[in-house]
Amino acid sequence: MFQVIPAIDLRDGNVVNLRRGRFDESTVYSDDPVSFTRQWVDAGAKRLHIVDLDGALEGTDTNVDVVRRIRAAYPSLIIQVGGGIRDMGTIERYLGLGINYVILGTRAVEDPGFVDEAGSQFADQIIVGLDAEKGKVAVRGWKEVTDQTALDLAIRFERSGVAGIVYTDIDRDGMMGGTNVDETLALAGRVDIPIIASGGIHTLEDIRPLLPSSNTLKPLAGVITGRAIYEGTLDLTEAIQLTMA
Repeated sequence: MFQVIPAIDLRDGNVVNLRRGRFDESTVYSDDPVSFTRQWVDAGAKRLHIVDLDGALEGTDTNVDVVRRIRAAYPSLIIQVGGGIRDMGTIERYLGLGINYVILGTRAVEDPGFVDEAGSQFADQIIVGLDAEKGKVAVRGWKEVTDQTALDLAIRFERSGVAGIVYTDIDRDGMMGGTNVDETLALAGRVDIPIIASGGIHTLEDIRPLLPSSNTLKPLAGVITGRAIYEGTLDLTEAIQLTMA
């Protein structure tokens, strides 16, 4: 089932949004992430995407207390968390809080064997985040671009037993210029694991071509949206209803 997934990006305990992943181009939307989440739950969201931006840079679960409070406030919400998850202890800590999925980014790209281990121990709860700039995957809070492609890594991680992949086009992220439809659908068509699109959503028209009814390739599992719903160019309730039409 295709899902529209609101995003909560955390920095210093605040809800923020970055443009193209640049920390010097951030907008603060709320200093109360728990209350901020309420509007998306009320709009009909069944799943939430949380990114610990501080953790992504520092390699630690910096905002784990905020995540804990969100989990406690919305017990029925499916929550996936990424940012700074680079060891088994952090995975266990998040899953112990009742988080449904943890997202591995930097550690996955730099040490694919770690994904094999995590996928084996925590079957169906590991997602890999592949953030690409001009086709090449970036790591460490998007500060470093590798020479590895998203497709090659997706094929590699499919064998690791992961629950899915979040694919982000860095050049589109936070810019509300539309997601990279062609590359995202092409990626989904090459692997059997679920692909969630991320980056660039602006209006309903950016979601339509991603829906299962609009393409002949393998359907996506969903799409993540942040700035568009924060600034009101996309109505989350309308977007969710669109997926049910």
